[in-house]
This record gives sequence, C-alpha cells and structure tokens, in this order.
Amino acid sequence: MSARQRLIRTAADLLVGSGVEAVTLRGIAKAAGVSHGAPLRHFSGRAELLSAVATLGFTQLLQRGAQLPDGTPRERLTAACHAYVDFAVTNPAMFELMFRRDLIDPEEPGLVAASSAVFDTFAELVRLDRAEADDDRLRPGTDPRLVAASLWGALHGLAQLWLWGGLAGASFAPSPESALAVTLDAYLG
Repeated sequence: MSARQRLIRTAADLLVGSGVEAVTLRGIAKAAGVSHGAPLRHFSGRAELLSAVATLGFTQLLQRGAQLPDGTPRERLTAACHAYVDFAVTNPAMFELMFRRDLIDPEEPGLVAASSAVFDTFAELVRLDRAEADDDRLRPGTDPRLVAASLWGALHGLAQLWLWGGLAGASFAPSPESALAVTLDAYLG
C-alpha cells in the first residue's frame, strides 16, 4: 500500500472511530505513525485528503448498488433506496463527510467521478422503473434524472433526520424502515 493510500485508509478509520471533526492532518499523521508534516507531502491540504476519503465512501455506496438483487426495475430501485438509507445509518460519519462541501473539495476529479457514478446508477434505476410503470403520476416528458434527484433528496433528508435526531422529538418517532416505506409509496406508488 502506498503512503498516500495508507493516509486515506487511516483517515477513513479515524473518521469511523471518532467522527468528522476528529479527522485533522495532525490526527491522521499521529494515527498513521508518521510525522505531522507527512500528509502534506501527499495532499495539498485537509480538503484534498478528506475528498479522497469521501471518494472512498461513494465507491462503497456504488458497490452496494452493484450488489442489488435481481428483480423487476421497481424491486431493484426499492432495494437501492433501502441500500442508500442503510449505508447512511450504518456509516454516519462517512455519510456526513461525503456531503460536507465545507470540508471537501467538491471539484476534485476523483470525487466528482465517484459521486456522479452513484447518481448515474441511481438515475438509471429510476429511468428503468419509469419506463415500465403504467401510471400517469408524472407529467409526460418528465426527465427521469429529475425524478432521481428528487427521490435522492428525499432519501438523503430522511437519513439525515434519522441520524441527527430530527425525528426523535416528533410527536411520534418512526423507524427508518417505516418512514422509508412511506417515502417510497409517495414516489413509486
């Protein structure tokens, strides 16, 4: 493993163990057993290193998409939605970092490629589902990518509300599974 890859792996481990705010260049260097200046020999700064870690997160999410079970387009899309929320709930620190534009460089080419691949895969699942759907819930000609972006936003919001306690103070506290079921019913019918 290269020194660069070791620093990324160490940062990812630190992220999982201690959360986003604990992932500093000094902390990564200490955990990796290198000098405090070593990360700057491989990365231009914290944002570039955290972007590499976020890229790892998007790659992991993409791998979940590649492991969806066979089935109808609706079944595969539903499984992808479950996989997204499950990823967020089981990897809260990584999930947070992946979307923290204040900590990562959203223009970093590897990160753009990985996040775009996740969205494109999801959008294709939506397109296949919409092509097979026999309902007229959407206006004719609605771009499936807009539907995918809207559904992704709903899933992301649901996951964030669950992770950061936004639903815990509600007059009821739905499980992620029951809230996801209602969201999917609203989008997919």
